[in-house]
Amino acid sequence: MNYQKLDAALAMALNDVQNPQEPSLVVFIHTEPVLAPAANAVLENFGISGITSGKDVFTATLSPNAISQLSDQAWVKYLKLSQKLYLVNNKRSMGSFRF
Repeated sequence: MNYQKLDAALAMALNDVQNPQEPSLVVFIHTEPVLAPAANAVLENFGISGITSGKDVFTATLSPNAISQLSDQAWVKYLKLSQKLYLVNNKRSMGSFRF
């Protein structure tokens, strides 16, 4: 695994995964803008669709093993853990906000 290509949140999340084979982490895969057919095939094998020329960011739910394999690819620039988003309209108590 090339840890230099992982953001800190993803590196930490990998430590918490129980099953390294199970796709459980939603990640952004940042690649070179123009991919070779072999690179497209690798992405497709991980269940990533919508691969078009010029597109360089892909989203996928991956296992730690898949993340390790992708981090070793020269055409992968970096991998970033997706953050959980919350709707702005959700009512939250004032105690849940930190200033």
